[in-house]
Amino acid sequence: MNRGDAGISPSVIVAATGAANLASVMACLGRAGARAELATTADRILSADFAVLPGVGAFGPAMERLAASGLEKAFAQRVRNGGKTLGICLGMQLFCASSEEAPGVQGIGVVDAEVTRFPEGLPLPQLGWNRVVPARGQGGGHYGAGSSGLEAGWAYFANSYRVAGNPRGFKAWTSSYGGEFIAALEGAEPWNEGLLLCQFHPELSGPWGLSLIRRWLGMEARLPQGSGAAQGSTDIDAAGTALRIIPCLDLKNGRVVKGTRFEGLVDSGDPLDLALRYEAEGADELAMLDITATVEGRASSLEALRRVRARLGIPIVMGGGLRREEDAVAMIEAGADRVAINSAAVADPEIIDRLARRFGVQCIVLAVDARRVPGPNDINWDLVVEAGRRSTGLDPVAWAAEGARRGAGEILLTSIDRDGTGSGYDLELIGRVSRAAGIPVVASGGAAGGEAGMRHFEEAARAGARAILAAGAFHRGELAIGDLKNHLSAHKQGVRS
Repeated sequence: MNRGDAGISPSVIVAATGAANLASVMACLGRAGARAELATTADRILSADFAVLPGVGAFGPAMERLAASGLEKAFAQRVRNGGKTLGICLGMQLFCASSEEAPGVQGIGVVDAEVTRFPEGLPLPQLGWNRVVPARGQGGGHYGAGSSGLEAGWAYFANSYRVAGNPRGFKAWTSSYGGEFIAALEGAEPWNEGLLLCQFHPELSGPWGLSLIRRWLGMEARLPQGSGAAQGSTDIDAAGTALRIIPCLDLKNGRVVKGTRFEGLVDSGDPLDLALRYEAEGADELAMLDITATVEGRASSLEALRRVRARLGIPIVMGGGLRREEDAVAMIEAGADRVAINSAAVADPEIIDRLARRFGVQCIVLAVDARRVPGPNDINWDLVVEAGRRSTGLDPVAWAAEGARRGAGEILLTSIDRDGTGSGYDLELIGRVSRAAGIPVVASGGAAGGEAGMRHFEEAARAGARAILAAGAFHRGELAIGDLKNHLSAHKQGVRS
């Protein structure tokens, strides 16, 4: 019986392992119509109708927590019992035998495979949307549906490690990032048929991910054949991920504001209204930056984040006012998938190391604000902090490279000179930081509306940006995300349709 047709809300237990973006998972389950609860005990995991093992961070510490709480054995027994079980991202890797990330540490061992690091030379972590298709030679048609309700489509990834081979006893789904890797595994034997493992984040994969969760819960029929297919731009480069388009909500007193070079701020609307509009238009992520928190010496206002997280099915980056690890904890608990740090990292660079160890590099965004230095100089920009109000005298290119070495997983690069001007992104700055840091770079500051804005996005992508952020042109309706993606696809830039 279809649970949705019967009016039954399935009960789902989510393992609270201390290594997950639980707010995003719980919000997605709520939107799917499930009754979700957190649990830390083995008996709750074993008795649940549906159980989820989410995870971000590192393999070794996560397995230590699972073993200490008894959840390691509980999940292994649950799979043998045929219980409907979902592993997400690190949660998928934990079901494997071992990981190159933590030599000598045994995983749950349900999947006879080792987790290995992506090849050298790729920007790591893999951050963004990638296409998921059935592994070759497994039948069911190129876009055939899986037994757990998995359909081919675009999914959101945030990982540096992956399963490379096809483990026995599973139907495999694959993606490509410097080569083919396992994106998902479905149990194909009587002893594991209730198990679905996703290297991607279904809770952050928009309507496609929400539909997957609902089908896994038995709440809706599969999509029509091919309707969830990984269609869209075919010009994805060897790295495999789509170019991301990110609207930015600059926040002040719970409202969205926008100015020029962070000055002359004017009200631009309600954050939830704008967030839902942008998700519907095809935004790949959302940035929420409390731009006065650091200047005013306070923590970021999280109420707007909570409201947006409850309704939004794409990733959220939150920044502003992050000075201590506890501030990052508060942001993640309120619904942020990644946190952006700026001024505090300049004052105490080791906070990047601490945050990366605690939350994983994929959660840490180093915000780098740069202003050009006039006159002939070996260093062409000055790193500025406190919303562009204070000069540091540091080279932002060298600072971005240091941040990457310390554990930042992404650079949010803003040209203060270009911010709000509509004069285009600082292409030289983007190129230098991309080459120096070796991790994904989000370009910010300078997009115009209309045809000029579309060219600005295209130029930033060709300069090396893996994601591009804009605010005012989107807020004022001068640039539509759908039109922008059509332009980028037509000009050989791979985007998620």
